[in-house]
Amino acid sequence: MTRAVLALALLAAGLAYPFVVYAGLQGGGARWIALPLAALWLARALTAPPGQAGGRLLPALALAFCLVLAFAEDPRWLLWYPVLINAGLCAVFGASLARGMPAIERLARLSEAAAGRPDLPPSGVRYTRRVTQIWTVFFALNGATAAALALWAPARWWTLYNGCISYILIGVLIAGEWVVRPHARKAA
Repeated sequence: MTRAVLALALLAAGLAYPFVVYAGLQGGGARWIALPLAALWLARALTAPPGQAGGRLLPALALAFCLVLAFAEDPRWLLWYPVLINAGLCAVFGASLARGMPAIERLARLSEAAAGRPDLPPSGVRYTRRVTQIWTVFFALNGATAAALALWAPARWWTLYNGCISYILIGVLIAGEWVVRPHARKAA
């Protein structure tokens, strides 16, 4: 399975996950949800390129969590998967701020190189650092919200947030950055 196909499969699984969990909470065990997801994460871990931020650690953590889910047979544990994913992304983005190149700067440099611009100006480095900080805070808040809903809310609220609202928030953040980026580029 190529990395692109695997990435699409994980994206589709992530989008469908809250709704599948909601159905699973109504009708039974976690194993039939967790094992296919574990297989996708195992494939992701095995195909991750060396040196990619979170390349093997995030898939390994997700795989371990899915295996625990499969054998715990307590469907309420399924509610914690979005918390794990947000915590992992928060850790990857946050760690990239502490050492090495911030995650968004790495993506921006790849984009700039593809457009024939060999380097990112200092203003671009500052801007991408700020965007990485924003995403880090977003993942922390999104994960905290998912955790609060897993602990105290009815399953339908958890499903609404994790299956719809959180994706809308991600879209708003992406669209906002897309709108701000040209202004930041002009200001530089």
